[in-house]
Amino acid sequence: MATDETTAALAKALAHPARIRILRLLQATPGCIGGDIVGAVGLAQSTVSEHLRILKSAGVITGEIDGPRVCYALNPAALAPLAEMIMGFTPPPDGACCIPGKDEPA
Repeated sequence: MATDETTAALAKALAHPARIRILRLLQATPGCIGGDIVGAVGLAQSTVSEHLRILKSAGVITGEIDGPRVCYALNPAALAPLAEMIMGFTPPPDGACCIPGKDEPA
């Protein structure tokens, strides 16, 4: 089981719209080349490189050097701790206390 620190680091790595766009792009086109990502995301090369660095550092993506290019791909296993945490959030059972709007006077 992942620690809270690990899960928080994963969440932080995903906490930018450009990084979410990059992940969606990599899901749709596995083995995407860095230059293609720049064109698809519509940000400067340096900005995309920083987002890729953050995602790679968190283990969310991998990058393999192929000649002068870097091919990026998702690493879904790295997201498992975050997915497990989110899937674990379930509504409290009926009658549980502290549910907003419940048992409030009408």
